[in-house]
Amino acid sequence: MTSKDRIQKALNHQEPDRIPYDLAGTTVTAITRNAYKNAMKHRGLSPDTGDDEIDPIQQIVTPHEENLLLLKSDTRRIGAHRIPDYKNIKRVSGNVITVTDFYHSDWIFEEGKDLYFHMISSPLAKYESLSGSMHLLTPPNWEEYIKNLRSTLDSQISKVGNFCGIADRNTAGLTENSLRIRGYENWFMDTLIDPAGVEALLERITEDKIRYWDAVIDWALETGNEHKIQVIAECDDLGSQSATIIAPSQLQQLVIPRLKIIFNHVKKRLPHVKVFMHSCGAIREILPDLIDAGLDILNPVQFTAAGMDLKALKHDFGDVLTFWGGGVDTQSTLNKGNPQQVADEVKKIIDILAPGGGFVFAPVHNIQDDVSPENFWAMWDTLQDYGKY
Repeated sequence: MTSKDRIQKALNHQEPDRIPYDLAGTTVTAITRNAYKNAMKHRGLSPDTGDDEIDPIQQIVTPHEENLLLLKSDTRRIGAHRIPDYKNIKRVSGNVITVTDFYHSDWIFEEGKDLYFHMISSPLAKYESLSGSMHLLTPPNWEEYIKNLRSTLDSQISKVGNFCGIADRNTAGLTENSLRIRGYENWFMDTLIDPAGVEALLERITEDKIRYWDAVIDWALETGNEHKIQVIAECDDLGSQSATIIAPSQLQQLVIPRLKIIFNHVKKRLPHVKVFMHSCGAIREILPDLIDAGLDILNPVQFTAAGMDLKALKHDFGDVLTFWGGGVDTQSTLNKGNPQQVADEVKKIIDILAPGGGFVFAPVHNIQDDVSPENFWAMWDTLQDYGKY
């Protein structure tokens, strides 16, 4: 069974030969540079990486193709780099690197100190009113952006082959981008005192996302690669550890209808694709709304958040949602447990999520720097030994 067939079986809620595995198929199912190098060296494998520029903000890497094959990852990512042309546009001062993202927020990374880039500016934070400052948000140079995107896609598509091709997003989600553009405190206040400004910003981001997806789909159709795309991946962290980030009613009014526009637009143009969405946190209450919006695949399945019990999720939504992630907790077990605890949790979760298909194995979010090589391999070995139908 090819990886593409294996994933399709899971997406069809059927049991393939083994549980599919995703490593580096998206920028939220990946591994950080240091964790990857440490894990590979632990087993005498090359620590070489493929494309180091996919998402420097999170410091994640794409393993070299030889290692992706050894690790039996069933996925391959295509899509924009988070910081296009990172090597040439980064500003370096001593051991400090600064970059500017798609919406003109600045991010900084101090080598030897930081694990990740952190944001230091928001383009509309200094203005009193969001409604009054929307016109100051600089639009991207779409002509140049799409030209570079098509070149990137041309270079990536050859690696898809018989793997599951995931067309990944170019920026963060609707609320995440809004928070970064306006500043966190400002935006949360805006939802109460300037809802018109909030809607205008969400509309702008929605339009940009549709333009990005149209560029990807146009390229795929023109080059005859549309059937190499099995999944399109979007994101928006709509939950915290204990609740949704704003009231469910606000999300149902402001955000989810716009996600529906994006999802429906993509499915209209590529009817065979499944829609993947990454949303951390306690989002159980809005899952029916997301399903109605066109969601097929939920990631990262953060089962330690309130209301996200795996047995209940499988029972209530397992016939319509594929759970892509949730394979082991990255907040506690994978980074703080011992190898036996990791193995035990992986087996427990497989027993819950694997029956009947509808499960692709990945941890809860990216594998972080504090994950030991021993725990990485305990996770992987257990999946290989126990993850068979």
